[in-house]
Amino acid sequence: MDSRKIEQFVAAKWDEEIVPQLVEYIRIPNKSPMFDADWVAHGYMDAAVALMEKWARAQTIPGMVLEVVRLEGRTPLIFIEIPASNGGSDEDCIILYGHLDKQPEMTGWDDDLGPWKPVIKGDRLYGRGGADDGYAIFGSLTAIMALQEQGLPHSRCVVLIEACEESGSYDLPAYVDHLAARIGKPSLVVCLDSGCGNYEQLWCTTSLRGLAGGNFTVKVLDEGVHSGDASGIVPSSFRLVRQLLSRIEDEDTGRILLDGLHAEIPAERQAQAKEAARVLDTAVFDKFPLLPGMTPMASELNELVLNRTWRPALSVTGVDGMPPLSSAGNVLRPFTSVKLSLRLPPTLDGRKAGDLLKHELERDPPNGAQVMLDLEKASTGWNAPAMSPWLEQAIDTGSREFFGQPAMYMGEGGTIPFMGMLGEKFPGAQFMITGVLGPHSNAHGPNEFLHIPMGKRVTACVSRVIAAHHEASQRGETRGVAAVAGGEQHGDHGCC
Repeated sequence: MDSRKIEQFVAAKWDEEIVPQLVEYIRIPNKSPMFDADWVAHGYMDAAVALMEKWARAQTIPGMVLEVVRLEGRTPLIFIEIPASNGGSDEDCIILYGHLDKQPEMTGWDDDLGPWKPVIKGDRLYGRGGADDGYAIFGSLTAIMALQEQGLPHSRCVVLIEACEESGSYDLPAYVDHLAARIGKPSLVVCLDSGCGNYEQLWCTTSLRGLAGGNFTVKVLDEGVHSGDASGIVPSSFRLVRQLLSRIEDEDTGRILLDGLHAEIPAERQAQAKEAARVLDTAVFDKFPLLPGMTPMASELNELVLNRTWRPALSVTGVDGMPPLSSAGNVLRPFTSVKLSLRLPPTLDGRKAGDLLKHELERDPPNGAQVMLDLEKASTGWNAPAMSPWLEQAIDTGSREFFGQPAMYMGEGGTIPFMGMLGEKFPGAQFMITGVLGPHSNAHGPNEFLHIPMGKRVTACVSRVIAAHHEASQRGETRGVAAVAGGEQHGDHGCC
């Protein structure tokens, strides 16, 4: 494998085709179904699928089969099968995964930017979805084509691009079961939907947190009343929300108080967190747009890394029952609702955590208030299996070739539902989870951007790993697959 030629091929493809395609993709407001109940009627998801399908079909990949699979009542899925090439194995299989649905707009974008307004500034392409995760289909096919251009062998590849990841991937288990015979037995899964600690080396994700949460409501009245008349007699619904959340979280430190929501952190993950903190230094926290004078929740950097990746944490991401400040009168409001997002340790059972959260918030309501947690998500996270020597070497070689630095490993604080599902279905498979969401890229928030050079280098590294997979397959080192696709349906999964 001529790494220089790989680099040149990938760079040209990104500059001439991928970036222009992503510019058009960003213009499409194809929000995930959770955020657009009328997504079918609006047609934006179909437009995004059509854009990617058209580009993929135009690529010169011998034997490629592409199908947009549409199960009734579900979001579409792009399924691409590429046969083994130049002596590779059709019995062995690599899955390359991404998604094309997007998070909602969010407020706070700079005046010259917007979620559906692609803007290129230097090395950055701004707009919703380019890095999360529109580039995945383009990067996956380009990595394969870069090998074929040199006549290098690779195993059969299956590319899966789903359309409801940001809603929890609830459609994906049905598609994986539906396509089980065509997928086969993957021995390697490559996911391009994760983050990176910096833009100077390849980062691979070792774990993902689970997620439990939903809409928590406390109701005290049938209708709002004069606050001067009622305050001191009728409890404030906001105060009761605050009181009940204090059962879950220490409001002074943010520590989750329930022992059942914690899990033991493996020694290997603690060591990786320490090394990541050493390499990143203050970038562990200053990648976030903290206000002047704001300090992080711990003084030791490795503790911050573990807080973000292995410890439970509660966020309130939405509120209802409160009027905007401009129309807030002297009224004691009848109810307060908040949307809770409780991140869970990777190895914690999501359903049990959800049940525990619901029980703790709903038991013994203060002052006899009406209290209800509508649990929308209760999903288990994922902890990567031990990495095979061939894969670890290939990842590090790719990072040194295309970044000039060794590869790094760190957990991520979010959730990629597909990983947990595949880990259950294919317990012998190896995983390379990586991505381009680095410092200040602000996935899901305002001013989200794709770091273009990072996209190029990650694509080149995937080429290296696919090539190494063939070599390992020839030596019989990828034969650890212990499960067959299909069969058991799985429960709800959390979204990123």
